[in-house]
Amino acid sequence: MSEEYSESPKIASEPLGIRLNRQTVYRKTIDVRWVLMALAAVLGLFKLAYGVPLWAAVSGFALIFILIIGGGMKSRTVVKPPSGMSRRAAEEIVDRGMKSAVNALPNPCFVVDDRGTTRYVNLAAQKRFGMIAVGDPLSFRIRAPSLLEALDRVSEGGPSEIIEWSEKVPMELWLEAHIAPLWAVSGKRPEGADRTRPGLILVVIRDLTETRRLERMRADFVANASHELRTPLSSLTGFIETLQGPAKDDARARDRFLGIMLDQAERMRRLIDDLLSLSRIELKVHVQPETILDLRDIIRHSADALAPVAREQKATVNVDLPNEPVEVRGERDELVQVVDNLVENALKYGGSGERVDVSMVKDSHYQETPHWVLSVRDYGPGIEPEHLPRLTERFYRADTETSRQMKGTGLGLAIVKHILTRHRARLEIESEPGQGACFKVLIPAAQKHLTDL
Repeated sequence: MSEEYSESPKIASEPLGIRLNRQTVYRKTIDVRWVLMALAAVLGLFKLAYGVPLWAAVSGFALIFILIIGGGMKSRTVVKPPSGMSRRAAEEIVDRGMKSAVNALPNPCFVVDDRGTTRYVNLAAQKRFGMIAVGDPLSFRIRAPSLLEALDRVSEGGPSEIIEWSEKVPMELWLEAHIAPLWAVSGKRPEGADRTRPGLILVVIRDLTETRRLERMRADFVANASHELRTPLSSLTGFIETLQGPAKDDARARDRFLGIMLDQAERMRRLIDDLLSLSRIELKVHVQPETILDLRDIIRHSADALAPVAREQKATVNVDLPNEPVEVRGERDELVQVVDNLVENALKYGGSGERVDVSMVKDSHYQETPHWVLSVRDYGPGIEPEHLPRLTERFYRADTETSRQMKGTGLGLAIVKHILTRHRARLEIESEPGQGACFKVLIPAAQKHLTDL
C-alpha cells in the first residue's frame, strides 16, 4: 500500500511552550493493523488463560478500537515514526509485546509453529515442565496423545480446541490445554507460505488436579454420608417391621431389638453431630482464634475424661507435660475436641499395646517460629503405609470393621485436620506395622501482642 505524506507548516505557538511539528498528514486510511494485531493477541491470551467470556473480550477490543480510530479520525494526523523506524522494527515491537504478555501469564504457555516446533516458552512453563529449548518439538516434554492430535488439527487450519488428559506417573495429574491459532501475529507471512495454516499456535496449560481431587472428595462425601445414614435407618426399619409383625408378642425379642435400635439411633446421632461440627469448623476455618490458652489444662482434662475408655481397653494413659505454661492461641472447645479425638483413637485402635503416652515439648526452630509439639503415641498394631496419606479424609477408614465395632463415624481425623488448619497448626502421622503409631500436633506458641499487655 502506497503512503503519501505532505509537510504541514510549523505551528508558531503550542500549548505550554511545547513545539509540536505536525510533519505528516496521512491522505488515506490510517494503518493501524499492527496495533489491532497486538490488541487481538493480548485479549485472546486473556480469554484463553483466564476463561474471559467472549462477549467481554470482544467488547473490550471494540472499545479500544473505537478509541484508537476515533482519535485518529478526529485529527486525521499521525506522528511520523522516528528516523530509521521500519515496518519490520514495528513488527518486532509487536512480537516483543506479545512475548511479554505471554510471559506475564501465571499458567504454562507455549508458542509453537505449525509443525509443533517450540518458538517461545514462558517462565511458568519452564518451572512446570523443565527447560525446553527453542527449536525442540513440544512433544519432547508433553507426550499426551490427545494434546498432540489436537495440535495437529489446529495447525491444519482447524478452530481452537480445549482438551483434557490425565497422567498417572509419577503421580496422578489432571491437565487442560487451550490450543489456539495465531494468524499472522508477526505481520507478513513468508513468501509461499500456506495461508490456510496459522503461522503460530498458542498452547496454554492449566493444572486441574486440585479441582478434580475436590470434586472426587465431594462425590465420595455425599456417597459415604448417604451410606452411613442409610445403614442404621435400614436396621431401624427392619426391627420396627419385625416388632409390628412376628415379634409383636415376644417380650424377650422386643427388649433385645429395642437395645439394637437404640444403638443404631445413637450411631446416627453421632454421625449427624460430627457432620454439624465439621460444617461449623469449615465456616470459620479462616478466622484464627486469639484467646491465649494453656494446653496443659486441656490435656489433663482429656486424660481424666477418657479414663473409663482406658479401663475398658485395659490400657493406661501416661501424661508427660513441661513445668512451664504451654500457651497457644486457640478456642478451648475445639482444642479439647482435638486432644479427645487423638487420645480416644489411640486407646481404641492401639490399646492392645496396653499404654498410650501423651507428651508435650517445645520446638524453638520449627519454621523459624517457636512451636509446641503434642505427641500421642500408642503401641498397638500400627498402620499400613498406604493408608497414612488418606487418614484425614472424610469417612476414610484403614480398617472398616474395627472402626464400626469401635462406633467410629470416620470423621474424627477430618475434624481434627480442619480445627488445626484454623489454628495454623498441622498434624503429622508416623507409623510402622507392628510398631504402633504416633500422632503429632505442631501448633504455634502464643506470641504476646500489644493488646495482650
